[in-house]
Parts: sequence; structure tokens; C-alpha cells
Amino acid sequence: MNPVCSPYFDPDFDSLAERINGPKCRVTIDNESLENCTVVKIDSVNKQGLLLEVVQVLTDMNLIILKGYISSDAGWFMDVFHVKDELGNKVTNQRVVNYIQKAIGANREGIQKSMTGSRKHLKCDEPRAIEMTGRDRPGLFSEISAALADLHCNVVEAHAWSHNARLACVVYISEESTDKPIDHNRLAAIEDHLTTVLRATTSPRSTNEENVKQQEVKTAYGLINPEGDQGTVTDVERRLHQLMLSVRDFESPIRMGLIESNKEDKMLSVCIENCHEKGYSIVSVQCKDRKRLMFDTVCTLTDMQYVIFHASVDSRGGYAFQEYFIRHVDGYAMSTQGEKERVIKCLEAAIERRVCEGIRLELCANNRIGLLSDITRVLRENGLAVVRADIATEGGRARNTFYLRDISGNNIDMKFVKSMKTEMGEIDVAVNNETATTPTTTTNTNNSLSMTRPSSFRSLGDLMKYQFEKLSHNFVAI
Repeated sequence: MNPVCSPYFDPDFDSLAERINGPKCRVTIDNESLENCTVVKIDSVNKQGLLLEVVQVLTDMNLIILKGYISSDAGWFMDVFHVKDELGNKVTNQRVVNYIQKAIGANREGIQKSMTGSRKHLKCDEPRAIEMTGRDRPGLFSEISAALADLHCNVVEAHAWSHNARLACVVYISEESTDKPIDHNRLAAIEDHLTTVLRATTSPRSTNEENVKQQEVKTAYGLINPEGDQGTVTDVERRLHQLMLSVRDFESPIRMGLIESNKEDKMLSVCIENCHEKGYSIVSVQCKDRKRLMFDTVCTLTDMQYVIFHASVDSRGGYAFQEYFIRHVDGYAMSTQGEKERVIKCLEAAIERRVCEGIRLELCANNRIGLLSDITRVLRENGLAVVRADIATEGGRARNTFYLRDISGNNIDMKFVKSMKTEMGEIDVAVNNETATTPTTTTNTNNSLSMTRPSSFRSLGDLMKYQFEKLSHNFVAI
């Protein structure tokens, strides 16, 4: 028998580039440098949208970002984050540490990963996802829930946001009788029926093409992200941001005088200036601090096709201060006042979408067909509007979280809880007041000024000096 020869492959060849140039992504988690928080450092080859992916991983683990310093010039991406867990402690759980390191590395390599808290990967045997956008009105979410119950659909999971009289909703449904995926023919009929529900109050005078387009229902096949990466799926909350942007919820339906007053009440300020020497647009955001704030702002800038080259975020005394040095993907800074105003409005809307001046209602009960329809009906009958909703089912139990406000603008009468228990029977109810309290403002003028970026820079040297001074006071070497 003639000997068979085959080419020799050095087993170390695949890792040669990494051994020469270093790893494509290095994630370091340090619990020693600071006493009160964990430092997460990421060094990686840069790509568009990488910052959003990193922030998403930290946010999905419910970590609170106290500070952050980002730089991504010259094709290399360097991030430092100071984070705590939900309880205000360092991140010491080794499973969480391992997950962060693997998930960020997986993002960089474009590998599929399974995230907690929402459905990221929809297989052919999983519930169908339906997206809905349109003009909001009192009781609309209840009408949608009732329509799905009438169509014999089982709501497996649902997420809804309402802002500036617009609604965006993503609902995962299956067949009521078999709990199996709904076939495409019946899915088309369900979409038509839900579209009729959304357009029920569209007046003849407002039936122009744009208004009709905003009243839309469609099946979301996998929610593939805008970058088109195979095997990756857009996070549900990012998709809700995109849907809200598509129906222009940044255009408020109320009078301008009330808008300005509302901004002052919410302590929200967004301003944009250009640094002509370096070719950046500098976006400054100041507002009340809250969870997932950085994700919301970075998500909006990324989806509006802006690249973040440098950034710093800080949280002090209940307020958040964020600064982004950005350019459009075409490589240019913002050139017109109209473009700046649009970005400002979109960022303000992204920040406000999660704010609820009302209560958070958490319900846990044995899951059954029509449960969501019954719950939302009781809320509607008690004069409550759903600002946000997160519905999840697992193991025969349904967990529903609603952010509510009174339709008439009055304080919510808590008697509705008793009414709900009477209607629903055996159900666990928890209520939390979400009305924001204004943090105590400092009287030290120097301190307040030190937390604000100078209004202008005379030269590129002034800009770089400012950035280095900021980093030298706050940066932690790892």
C-alpha cells in the first residue's frame, strides 16, 4: 500500500497573530484597586457598535455604572468602568465575573451568546414575535391584550413602552391550545386584526401616509441587528428604542411652554457643541441618575449612525453627567443646527422613556389563558394608564410588571389593589412609588462648576489638557 501524505499544520499557527499582536479582546475585572466598587477594563480591536455591546453586557447583569472612561481612536478600543451590583456591593460572584469576560469576548468575535432577562435567539420552534407601533391612547394596551385573548393566542412574553402619545410593543405569542408556534397564515390574520385595533381612533383628517405608517403591526423574524451579524439578535429594549424612534416619539404633542417646564422639572439638559480643531461633535448630558441610563444614550447615538470616539460618564449625588465625542459614520461632525436639534430631541426622548411619575405594580400568579387581558382590564377600569409593561412566563407562573399613572393626572388611588385581588383571586401584588424625588442640590458653586464641561475650547491643546486632567484625577490603573 502506498503511503498517504498530507500537509503538516502547526497547531500553534491559529494563535500566531494573537501571540504577536496580543489578544483581540482582553477583559480585566479588578476588585483590589478601589474599596467601594469593581473596576472593569476592556482592551480590544475596535469596531462600530462595540461600546454598545459592552454596555449591554454590564446592564444585562444589572450592574450600576458609576463612572466610565472610553477611548477608541486609532483602531483600538479602551474602556474603564466603575461598577456595583444592585445592592451597592462589589462584583464578587465568580459566575458573574466569568460571564462578563466570556460575553464581551463573544461579542467581539461575533459568537452567539445567551443573555439573561430576554429572548435573544428565536429558533423555529419558539413563540412568534410581533412588533406593534402606533399612536397611544388610554386603554390601548388593554385592547391589544383582549384582542390576543379573543384570537386564542397565548402571551408568552411582552414588553411595551409608551411615551409622548406613542406606543411601541413587542409580544411573543403561541397557540392557545397547544402552546406551539403559530403558522404564518394565521399570523397574517392576527397582524391584520391588531392593525385594526391600533388604527381604531385614527380620525379621517389624520389619515395621511405618515400617520398610517406609524400604526404598524409586523412579525419580527429574529430581530436581527442592524449590523447584520449572523447569529446575533437585537436586544428587546434596543428594539423598543428603535421602534419609538421610527414613530418619532421625540416630537411631543403638547405645547412648547409645557415642554420646557417639564424639562426643568426633570432636571434634564442635553447640549451639543463642535470641536473644530479635532472634528468632533461634543454631546453633553446632565440629568437625574437611574439604572440603564448609559445604555439608553449609547443605544440612541449608535442607532442614529454616530460613532463614539471618546466618552466619560459620572454619577454623583443622584445626578448623571455624560460627555460623548462623536462623528457621524461618514466621518464628519454635525454641520447644521437642525441636525443638532434632532439629536438633542432624540436623546431627551430616550432618557424620558423609562421615567414614570407614578407607581410600579408587580403581579405574580399562576399563568392561564387570558390572564394579561383580565389584569389590564382591571387597570383600565380603575383609570390607570400603562406607561411601561414587562410580562414574562416561566414554569406555569406569570410575572407582570407595570409602570402606571392616573389617566387624569391625579394621584393614584391605591384602592385599586383591593379591587384587583378581588377580581384576580389568588395573586401576589407588590406596589412601589416611582415618583422621582429631586436630589439635594449642592450650594457649593465651585463643586457644581467642576462637574460641568467648559463651554468652549480655544484650541486642541485646551481640549486634550481638559481630558488628561479628568483622567488623571479619576482613572484607575489596572
